[in-house]
Amino acid sequence: MGQYDFDPAFRDLLPLLPTLQELDSVEKIQALRNSPERLAMFRTIPDRDDVVKEDLRVAGPKNAPDVPVCVYRPKAAASAPRPAVYEIHGGGFIMGNIDMMDAWCQRVAAEIGAVVVSVEYRLAPEHPFPAGVEDCYAGLVWTATEAKKLGIDPERIAIAGQSAGGGLAAATALLARDRGGPSICYQVLEIPELDDRLDTPSMLAFTDTPLWNRPNAVWSWRHYLGPDHEGEVSPYAAPARAKNLAGLPPAYISTMEFDPLRDEGILYGLRLLQAGVSVELHSYPGTFHGSALLPTAEVSRRNMEEVFGVLARRLGR
Repeated sequence: MGQYDFDPAFRDLLPLLPTLQELDSVEKIQALRNSPERLAMFRTIPDRDDVVKEDLRVAGPKNAPDVPVCVYRPKAAASAPRPAVYEIHGGGFIMGNIDMMDAWCQRVAAEIGAVVVSVEYRLAPEHPFPAGVEDCYAGLVWTATEAKKLGIDPERIAIAGQSAGGGLAAATALLARDRGGPSICYQVLEIPELDDRLDTPSMLAFTDTPLWNRPNAVWSWRHYLGPDHEGEVSPYAAPARAKNLAGLPPAYISTMEFDPLRDEGILYGLRLLQAGVSVELHSYPGTFHGSALLPTAEVSRRNMEEVFGVLARRLGR
């Protein structure tokens, strides 16, 4: 690993994290998804007493399977419809599941008083673009359509995602705008994966950083776009390619200093601002992609508190 000025709080964690990973085949990716080492990276906590969870299957895209979602509701009674957060997990488009974000979703429901809908979209390489983003959009449409039944205020639906989930959240927001779909009041894009061109300074520089680096990003996009992809890449796959960002929801964007995705997140935020979209942009020093895996680090706590604070403010609590 190169010499990076990581925050000292991560010193003991860094040796435990993978750098370059073999992602060149479906079989290797499937083995990695279920490896004990990867599963151990994500904390599991007991379900909270103040949140109710419900696993459902909702109508998927046309001619595609139903989409699994998990709905989180605060147990406390509400006198009015609640805000909602539509959550999209990360994993480089090729890994991950809603269990990764279970603790986060429970906390949002309990502390912000929101209904959270977490979506289990299809993964590449078995299901390349547009399967994943179309699943995400279908789940968002269901959330808005069933708002009354879910106890949701349809004018206060935020969308959130981390890493590839941040890219999918940005793409879903673009689809909602362009298709005249559900109204999204806010988008939270944490360490988002947005640009298949892989030509930013951070992407070119960080070739051996922990958890995510340029070689992993190359495989991620190759699998997501599919082996038969030719021609122009859709902005609904890579939102950084969108020519017009006007009319999108206000955004919170976070990036990490030693993350190859850093610059595409910052540049997307800048372009949103230039298009007249309100943006709160944070770049955290001494961090790397996935450094939030150590939640006790001061910089990780600050990141989490800021995300929860902005969601609470934007959703009107």
